Amino acid sequence: MHVQEWLDTVPAAAVYAVVGLVIGLESLGIPLPGEIILVSAALLSSQHGGVDPLILGACASAGAVIGDSIGYAIGRKGGRPLLAWLGRKFPKHFSEGHIATAERSFQKWGMWAVFFGRFVALLRIFAGPLAGVLRMPYWKFLIANVLGGIVWAGGTTAVIYYVGVVAESWLKRFSWLGLVAAVLIGVASMLVVRRKAAKARPEPEPVTAGD
Repeated sequence: MHVQEWLDTVPAAAVYAVVGLVIGLESLGIPLPGEIILVSAALLSSQHGGVDPLILGACASAGAVIGDSIGYAIGRKGGRPLLAWLGRKFPKHFSEGHIATAERSFQKWGMWAVFFGRFVALLRIFAGPLAGVLRMPYWKFLIANVLGGIVWAGGTTAVIYYVGVVAESWLKRFSWLGLVAAVLIGVASMLVVRRKAAKARPEPEPVTAGD
């Protein structure tokens, strides 16, 4: 929520740039909240006419593809020592256990690990650098990278945008119903309380002639 509030204070061009940059850096191998930024920006685009969801999806896809490609090049050049260095710098994300899990996924699924890794937070950070370290043929990596980046970034943007539009229209449609229901409940509660109070009120004692 704080991310969306902050994005709402900056121009649309800055929103596109921030989304593309954060997703690119995350895809490069730096643990950043790319998915949170993308979801927040897509939700903002459904409520803010200045943010175009098509441009947003294109910037997110470009950041994902470019970031992964740079990560692949760095991983191919740095090799295993790079993973060891990342493990020391980011032990929470690049621990030996996480690297081993990601490596098994690559060995089992190959280029599909790059594609589906887009939808898994851990593999999204590992995909580019690890594919380079494991010397995956670049053409295979590029195909999976481009397809995965477009499907994940573009698809997430489209789904969140549509959900935001539908949710906003429903909230607007049912806001009057909610107000009417609240008024009716309030009136009914008041009547019930008054009725109970009337029943609980003691009856006045009859006054005799001698009093």
